[in-house]
Amino acid sequence: MKKTILVIEDEKDIRELILFNLQKENYETIGAEDANEALLTLRNNIGIDLILLDLMLPGLQGEEFLRLLKSEKKFATIPVIIITAKSGEKTMVNNLNAGADDFLTKPFSIKVLIAKVKAVSRRFSPEFKIVERYGIELDTKSHTTSVDGEKVELTKTEFDLLMLFLTNPDRVFTRDDILTLVWNLDADLNTRTVDAHISNLRKKLGRKGNLLKSVPKIGYKLVK
Repeated sequence: MKKTILVIEDEKDIRELILFNLQKENYETIGAEDANEALLTLRNNIGIDLILLDLMLPGLQGEEFLRLLKSEKKFATIPVIIITAKSGEKTMVNNLNAGADDFLTKPFSIKVLIAKVKAVSRRFSPEFKIVERYGIELDTKSHTTSVDGEKVELTKTEFDLLMLFLTNPDRVFTRDDILTLVWNLDADLNTRTVDAHISNLRKKLGRKGNLLKSVPKIGYKLVK
């Protein structure tokens, strides 16, 4: 199934160039000239797989759009690649910390852009077969798990829970986030369910269970 990419870029020539080259790579594309148009697009299209975001936009700025995106649970897991004329370590760090997944500075090479799109898409794709990080490996085809080469038996929920953390390292998930993303339940249900499953998962992962860290009064994250 084709992936759909939302391109948020106010400069028409650049936007059309990006859309054209993404289409050549067999992606579905949607263009937006500002953040407000992009928000409307998101709320009317539940199948957005990736966002390319310019920071210097008319009206609502890219940074604020990114914060709004990551604050809404149904959009928070959509990966974002920043494309901007702004340069410097501070800009990059601030946006990566705000939830962006990669960064590309203008002027840029279309080949590099496509390579970054493919790389980020692989990390977040539900179609991947094997995910490995920190010695933990998940095989989505056989639905098996191994830790440092040793097979570990997980329930489907534990497998999905671990997949969420492995594909989003260092990101903090609230208990409500986890209920919504793993169980597909409303956030007002009992969050103790999350704590119980995290506890069981930690035990099954052995010493690697220490990678699942509690964030007091917030939730959990996976860190090395």
